[in-house]
Amino acid sequence: MDEVFKALADVSRRRLLDRLNARDGQTLRELCEGLDMARQSVSKHLAVLEEANLVSVVRRGREKLHYLNAVPINAIADRWISQYDRERTTALADLKTALEHEPMDKNEFVYTTYIRTTPERLWQALTDPAFTLRYWKVALKSDWKPGSAITWEQEGVTISDPEQVVLEAEPYRRLAYTWHTFTPEWADSVGLGGDVLAKLTAEPRSKVGFDIEPLGELVKLTVTHTAADPGSTLLKMVGEGWPHLLSGLKTLLETGETLPEPAG
Repeated sequence: MDEVFKALADVSRRRLLDRLNARDGQTLRELCEGLDMARQSVSKHLAVLEEANLVSVVRRGREKLHYLNAVPINAIADRWISQYDRERTTALADLKTALEHEPMDKNEFVYTTYIRTTPERLWQALTDPAFTLRYWKVALKSDWKPGSAITWEQEGVTISDPEQVVLEAEPYRRLAYTWHTFTPEWADSVGLGGDVLAKLTAEPRSKVGFDIEPLGELVKLTVTHTAADPGSTLLKMVGEGWPHLLSGLKTLLETGETLPEPAG
């Protein structure tokens, strides 16, 4: 948590977080616009925020897009605000609330985690159905070549569709594929109501990408789930699902154990 406190201590870095909260996925040039700071200074502040895992960076061609990651702030708020005088932590609480608010024009969910593993082992965890079944309870079956189909097996339901395909596959570096079709059988198996299913099936198919970057003994994994429309019902769902799922992946790779089932 020390890195997060250090990052938040600077007013310029808090302004950058505010700008990303207002509009996520900005380039360095876009973030510099309207700021009374040199480009080099903004770049240094962003590096500190990335080091604290408050900002995730995704490469798109020659550009680097910056995304807000509010998870460390939420962790601080949950850890400290409940134990100390709230009047003394109003600023932190307000910042937590602001960063939890999803901008209406956001059509991507981006999440970064650091795992003590190797790129090869992480790739296996993302593509081996026996592995995905352990932390995801989903068996993903494919030859993992661009254009190939992916079959989803979850809770006794098999989902096959010509549009469930691998988009990109660079072993140990990047994987991307389209999301699965929402069927009535799948909805019944996960306890999803008919009204939510109707909203999901009305939306264009989304896609998810995994960027893998080795960092010494760690591997940086950035997950980007993209929907066609801002305010997508699916994005709201994956915004809650991916953090828990990736926590399970991290636990499995680092300890060999799976997360306990949630109570109830």
